[in-house]
Amino acid sequence: MDNLIQSLEASLHKGFIDKQFNKSGGYKPKLLVNNFKKNENVLSTLLEELDQSKSFIFSVAFITESGLATLKSHFLDLHRKGVKGRILTSTFLQFNQPKVFRELMKIKNVEVRLTDLKGFHSKGYIFNHDTHYSLIVGSSNLTAHALKINYEWNVKLTSLENGEIVHHFKSQFEEVWEQSKILTEEWIEEYEKTFSQTVENRELEKVIEMPTPYQTNAIEESLNIAPNKMQQAALQQIESVRAAGNDKGLIISATGTGKTYLSAFDVRRFAPKRLLFIVHREQILNKAKSDFKKILGGIDEDFGILSGSNKQINAKYLFATIQTISKQDTLNEFDPQEFDYILIDEVHKAGAQSYRKVIDYFQPKFFMGMTATPERSDDFNIYELFDYNIAYEIRLQEALEEDMLCPFHYFGVTDLDINGENVDDATILTKLVNEERVKHIIEKIEYYGFSGEEVKGLIFCSRKKEAEELSAALNDRGLRTVALTGDDSQEERSLQVNRLENGQLDYILTVDIFNEGIDIPCINQVVMLRQTQSSIIFIQQLGRGLRKHKTKDFVTIIDFIGNYKNNYIIPIALSGDKSQNKDNIRRHTKDTSYIKGVSTINFEEVAKKRIFSAINNSNLTTLKILKDAFTELKNRLGRTPSLYDFIEHHSIDPVVIVDKYSNYYQFLLKMKEEVPAITNYEDKVLTMLSIELLNGKRKHEIVLLDLLMQHGKGEQEELINRLTKEGCKIDEDTIASVKSIFDLSFFTQVFKKKYGDKPIVTLKDNCFLFNEEIRESLVGNPYFKTMVMDLLLCAKEKSEKYDCVHSLTLYEKYSRKDVCKLLNWHNDESGTIFGYKTKHRTCPIFITYHKKDEIESSVNYGDELLSQDVLKWYTRSNRTVNSEEVKTIINAEENNIDLHIFVKKDDDEGTDFYYLGKAKPVKNTVQQDVMKDGKPVVHMNMVMEDTIDQNLYSYIVEGNEI
Repeated sequence: MDNLIQSLEASLHKGFIDKQFNKSGGYKPKLLVNNFKKNENVLSTLLEELDQSKSFIFSVAFITESGLATLKSHFLDLHRKGVKGRILTSTFLQFNQPKVFRELMKIKNVEVRLTDLKGFHSKGYIFNHDTHYSLIVGSSNLTAHALKINYEWNVKLTSLENGEIVHHFKSQFEEVWEQSKILTEEWIEEYEKTFSQTVENRELEKVIEMPTPYQTNAIEESLNIAPNKMQQAALQQIESVRAAGNDKGLIISATGTGKTYLSAFDVRRFAPKRLLFIVHREQILNKAKSDFKKILGGIDEDFGILSGSNKQINAKYLFATIQTISKQDTLNEFDPQEFDYILIDEVHKAGAQSYRKVIDYFQPKFFMGMTATPERSDDFNIYELFDYNIAYEIRLQEALEEDMLCPFHYFGVTDLDINGENVDDATILTKLVNEERVKHIIEKIEYYGFSGEEVKGLIFCSRKKEAEELSAALNDRGLRTVALTGDDSQEERSLQVNRLENGQLDYILTVDIFNEGIDIPCINQVVMLRQTQSSIIFIQQLGRGLRKHKTKDFVTIIDFIGNYKNNYIIPIALSGDKSQNKDNIRRHTKDTSYIKGVSTINFEEVAKKRIFSAINNSNLTTLKILKDAFTELKNRLGRTPSLYDFIEHHSIDPVVIVDKYSNYYQFLLKMKEEVPAITNYEDKVLTMLSIELLNGKRKHEIVLLDLLMQHGKGEQEELINRLTKEGCKIDEDTIASVKSIFDLSFFTQVFKKKYGDKPIVTLKDNCFLFNEEIRESLVGNPYFKTMVMDLLLCAKEKSEKYDCVHSLTLYEKYSRKDVCKLLNWHNDESGTIFGYKTKHRTCPIFITYHKKDEIESSVNYGDELLSQDVLKWYTRSNRTVNSEEVKTIINAEENNIDLHIFVKKDDDEGTDFYYLGKAKPVKNTVQQDVMKDGKPVVHMNMVMEDTIDQNLYSYIVEGNEI
């Protein structure tokens, strides 16, 4: 408690008296705002406090379904822990709709009351923690816009229980609470009778706006329909492709972003004498024809269908199925130059013979392809087909940022344990549709709900039989569902889609037939009951609900996460991160703030742990995974990618490639690329530069390499000048450390041999020089020089996220060898550091937080983060308070020794540790204890110089048990 009070006092001093106050405190008052550019929002802090609370109270005037949805999975996790809360709200201005009260009734661990206090307009959130209270008070109601988008001011304060401010807030709350009505079903029924949503109510908070003028019926004149801002930019890009003399272009646009309208605008600008629009499914034709007619205008006879049932081949604008147009008899009816402009929808299918036949036959003035998923697994290069001309590209993240899609709330929920076993690939059908699982599915879809008056849902199953039997089981329980599979005709599919749209069905259950090529904008709930096969399929199925529609403010995505080996694909797909870097994927699972707009990503606690388990147990760098990514990038570029291309196109992290293959040249050989030869020594030099510089963890070596590559030599004075310009730390020890890296004296014998066994760079007369062999290689082998320059470019890019002023960057990951280098130790002593080692006035401390159950009792230390500011740390065993190494650490401050704390969650994370910053021992907490094996050990509390980031703290502390 003393530590808490000191930290709180320091925080208040910094927050209210002097911002320059340099004592650490993790509880300083904080202004909470929604800042798109900094990726900050009120919601993230609210969730941090909620997840750590022992109880909570909210006092909010306005609540929306979307706002409540952002908290639902968190409420459920708290319910499992026995944590309860209270919400006080009202019917002020009749803003809160009756349905939101029904949604509140679903949350079992939250008691809700309603006040009729005149002008009730409070927005306050109070969280009770073990040792203190946190308060968030300001302008944000419990709405998704207020928590993520709107310009809001909120203050977060921390108080002990006896603090006057928390006492005032709680007493105010209790006073109103006691006079308020308990929320009941009867109260909701009465409220529904009197509820009327006026125009003024709706203007209070616009939950959704239809994004483009063409979606209103008020505009009848086609030429008055104008493209929106994004479409205008896209049209300019398409026009520039044509202006450059190209007759082909590819549009890559996320599902729901209006590819059809975009293409229609371009056709209107191009003004072809005749247009051919090709699709792969007949039910899309009429919708495409209708959309084009809105944009192009003209008489009905100008627009025709060419399909199995229609043969309007003379129409000016012809909309055809590939099945019909590809028949030789049909093609023969057209002159190859019949159409000025040809459009192919879902063009990623163009590798099929039917498409190639049509493409090879016609000779249009301009040929446009459209797809949301250009990446293929069938070796067909869609980019080559369009001469590598990407006319326009917008992916899911960008589309959300631009408000082009319907916001979504994704819930990764826990699939059922059946007889103690998780649902996985081997689970038999009878278990998938047994009464217990059906009940579990219904509970989840009801709890997480949907936006709008009635559910219009799609459920993706893993097998045809599961879809059929689950549909029957759901119907037995009062839902109206139908199963559709590949066995059903197009007519049957269209009929059932119409029934869903018209409110005659609640759900359509399917396997894969609705992944693409179907447009049901009213979908307000997507349920995933199948294994995540690939990022592409995941995004396709997610995209079924992302079209905007007047009947919904958001779409609910409910993903049942079973015991599948590739659950890690979920955060990859949602974040768009293809780096195959496990640490990135872990972060995207824990911290989902990368998702833009009012959309949110939520994982129930157990589901999250299943994903972490899948990440730990999966090999993300198998030859197949890396080869697929390499081929995809090569296809896109039309050439062998450079290493920097992987960064530029957001593909695999180059460090991942180097960790597996030592250098990029070796990787290219593995990919069976025809590349110029390099010598054995050149290969070893590339390996050294790749392993030691590519990760960018210290900029100094990169600056020196850049200097050498530019001028062939580097004066020490020039190096210091450049480092100064970069804002880097400069001292004798650091420069000496850089020298020891390049002359290899820092490394162990094993690494010296791996790196060529002789200095790569020498320092003579204050001038750095490559050794003679490298100088000759750079002149005599242009390919070797190209490889070094490529590597240097990547290293510069990677170095941008590291602190150049300080040796180490908070919350980045480092190996023991990295730490030896960055702390300017003369040699790599990583093999003898073990838990900690004091040297050169530094002492790095390495902690594996969750040890394996089978670990020996002699090394199973009880290291524990007591809070975001305090670490309880154990020395090695068989040490006493009188051991010299222990006394050195206890008296670190007096001895001018910096203690650096490095922590990894568990051994599954590999050899790298998160850097949590410096720490200082609290002397009055030093105690000698005894290990289980009877050997002495010393433990003490250490106060962190920097309060540990909440997301990282939670990630490290949380156990992995499912």
